[in-house]
Amino acid sequence: MLIADDLSRLLEILPDFVRKPLEYHDNRKYLIEVVMDLGRRPEARFPNGPEYLSKSIISWNDLDFCIKRMGHFSGDNRSGLESTLHRISSIKNRNGNIIGLTFRVGRAIFGTISIIRDLLQTGKSLLLLGKPGVGKTTAIREIARVLADEMEKRVVIIDTSNEIAGDGDIPHPAIGRARRMQVARPELQHQVMIEAVENHMPEVIIIDEIGTELEALAARTIAERGVQLVGTAHGNYLENLIKNPVLTDLIGGIQSVTLGDDEAKRRGSQKSILERKYIPAFHIAIEIHERDNWIVHEQVDQVIDQILQGLPLYIQRRKFNNDGSLSIVCENFRATEFFVHNAKSDSNLNFRVQEQNLLNVAKHINFNYALASNSTKIIKKENDIYLNNPRNFNNSLKLNNKILQLYSYGINIQQIEFIINTLNFSIILTRDILKADVILALRNYIKHNSKIRQIAKSKQIIIYTIHSNTVSNITKSLKQMLHLYKIFYIDWEQLCLNKTMDQIKVLLEARLAIEKLVLNQKASVQLLPQIANLRKLQYKLVDLYDLRWNSFGEEPFCSLRIYPV
Repeated sequence: MLIADDLSRLLEILPDFVRKPLEYHDNRKYLIEVVMDLGRRPEARFPNGPEYLSKSIISWNDLDFCIKRMGHFSGDNRSGLESTLHRISSIKNRNGNIIGLTFRVGRAIFGTISIIRDLLQTGKSLLLLGKPGVGKTTAIREIARVLADEMEKRVVIIDTSNEIAGDGDIPHPAIGRARRMQVARPELQHQVMIEAVENHMPEVIIIDEIGTELEALAARTIAERGVQLVGTAHGNYLENLIKNPVLTDLIGGIQSVTLGDDEAKRRGSQKSILERKYIPAFHIAIEIHERDNWIVHEQVDQVIDQILQGLPLYIQRRKFNNDGSLSIVCENFRATEFFVHNAKSDSNLNFRVQEQNLLNVAKHINFNYALASNSTKIIKKENDIYLNNPRNFNNSLKLNNKILQLYSYGINIQQIEFIINTLNFSIILTRDILKADVILALRNYIKHNSKIRQIAKSKQIIIYTIHSNTVSNITKSLKQMLHLYKIFYIDWEQLCLNKTMDQIKVLLEARLAIEKLVLNQKASVQLLPQIANLRKLQYKLVDLYDLRWNSFGEEPFCSLRIYPV
């Protein structure tokens, strides 16, 4: 990693009693900024904390000494040194006189974005988030160089404060072949953004510090024209943009939607919910919490939806190790304020924030189940199955090795989607009950909906009922559905491969007994006596169905009895 900072150019404009301590300082290469305030001692700030540089007090003469050696201050009270990346900011009193100066050290660090080089190659728009001083500007400066030089794209930088490409008319070499457009006044940044697209045919536009509603709107307009965006915004987390009405357009905008009674029950949510308005301007969001520790959200639209729906997040953390290698890990995210709020405000949502990973929760759930009896009433017991016509059980098993289609009623549909995706279940959700293979419903709702029960009965659709919308209950029910259809996931061709005719016969006998009698009629069945080797094949087959068995009789001709769950 190569660093170029031109620090000597910045030290030249400082008074001697401020400059000399820095010239011989042990941590000089880590210097972040120098602060000179009227009537106070000069201060240097390093990553490990600030320290005073002298016992002398800053006077008017000291401030004038520095101002005379700098360029003109722009409307945002910023200035710089030509052909360098340093930035000088001023603090003024009510009369417009400068009473304080902040000298920010600008560094071109080559190699910083190797942590996200694969994301740049996708051509998707990137938004970098982080608190001031964490390295956002340094990162997008290097991004500009890589895109322009190494990937040979047409890159235009909107450099409002001249912090990316430096002060002066000639941009700093750190941006490579990228072109730089300066902005006369900060409030005109959004106009220059649109001008860049209309006049210079860029493939990539880079914007530092998007901070106004007009700039956010301009960014969305540029994204809709198919131009790749790379920008920065202040905020530690992606949720900060949701709470910020000025910048919410960057991640798709937020709107309040009122659902009808039936739709609210079908979703299992309250009637008034928050939803994303449109496609985000940025496809990928990167949270820079530390210079070598970044959090990547590769699908911003899905992440925003999960936050608004109160679902737990799984994040991708990328960081450099001490040996220079890069590690990428997946972690479950902390509970957010939106997550807690939605969980408390939704009367039908008994889903609670849990610290442990959902996969660990699911791992400890007991997935054993019992088939319902021949009763035509909805079973009262938690997680039981209601079969509309048990005698036609085989007709209802119409999947034949395709993905199970599920219709949900009265249950939070986002929870179901999240559990299906997390545990990789072969289930898809459908809004058309006539296309459904099974129905998952909240017990109190399905009791009072005779229409759904009649449709399920006529179409021979199995109804699963749960008492409440908890992760445990939903996961158990989904597991039961897959278990019920498990007979169609057995590869019979592979099972019978290289088997003798006698071996295939005993397997077919066991299969017919299980599917016709044990599962369909809930009856135990005893197979014909077989020798030990053939019985062993039947044992293994019964285990595939998760059924119980026992041996009866004496060797060499014992028989196998199979029991329903």
